[in-house]
Amino acid sequence: MTDPTTISPSQTQPSANADLLRKDMSARAKLVESAIDALLPPTTGGDARLIEAMRYATLGGGKRLRGYLAVETASLFGVPEAQSARVGASVEMLHAYSLVHDDLPAMDDDDLRRGQPSTHRKFDEATAILAGDALQTKAFEILADAQTHESANVRIALIAAFAAASGASGMVGGQMIDMEGEGRALPLDEVRHLHALKTGCLIRYSAESGAILGQADADLQRRLRSYGTNIGAAFQIADDVLDATATAEELGKTAGKDEASGKSTFVALLGIDGARAEAERLTKLAIEDLAPFGAKADRLKALAYYVIERRN
Repeated sequence: MTDPTTISPSQTQPSANADLLRKDMSARAKLVESAIDALLPPTTGGDARLIEAMRYATLGGGKRLRGYLAVETASLFGVPEAQSARVGASVEMLHAYSLVHDDLPAMDDDDLRRGQPSTHRKFDEATAILAGDALQTKAFEILADAQTHESANVRIALIAAFAAASGASGMVGGQMIDMEGEGRALPLDEVRHLHALKTGCLIRYSAESGAILGQADADLQRRLRSYGTNIGAAFQIADDVLDATATAEELGKTAGKDEASGKSTFVALLGIDGARAEAERLTKLAIEDLAPFGAKADRLKALAYYVIERRN
């Protein structure tokens, strides 16, 4: 019997690079974690509690999918890891801010994150709000620094794309639509739009950022942007399946919250099998986007399968 908490590899295509991907993701995660650790050093002054909360929110593990994408796509263009790790750290800080705020009682009201107490439970609500605010601004500060890239034009392009992906026309706008949609039956097109903003935009940016950092031509930037869009959508569908089928222990956060809060999801609209089929379709499109890169993109192809085969 197929495990209900994952999309079976037989339903997609077994990835010959799965073991390589796991090792590579682990290595890239350590690289990004080291960058975050260096960029957020502990202090002993009046801001010590704030910095501690920022470090708690960002250094508590996680898949580092967005950071991995930034580093891996940049490697296609020979970008030094010292630069791409900074971009990876930046996007992971902004992602962490969004999770800290999402978990607050005024939002999703969740006490667990990555199997540990949410930041507002570990500290307090005021500290969590300030930690999220500070992580957001720190993320942009990192991109503005010449250590990220010597070209001001490249830094400006990174910042502009990041702002578009994370603001009212991106992640934050998606969160608002999500909150407004609770208890309402949204049609499939609206659910696609909601998740393209809330989850997809930041994943899309992460894939695109490597091409911006590597000063790639317009076509290759477009292809990586499309790849990120497709795996971002597939990632969210997999999340919907996991929320409906996995346990809190497997997820590291509260399970079944989508149904309990009356949210419209891909599972609610398409059923579990239909949602899995849609995720597979998007995965195949993402792999087609990578055609010009050949074998250099093997790990990114394996990643496209990983996002729908994962268990948390």
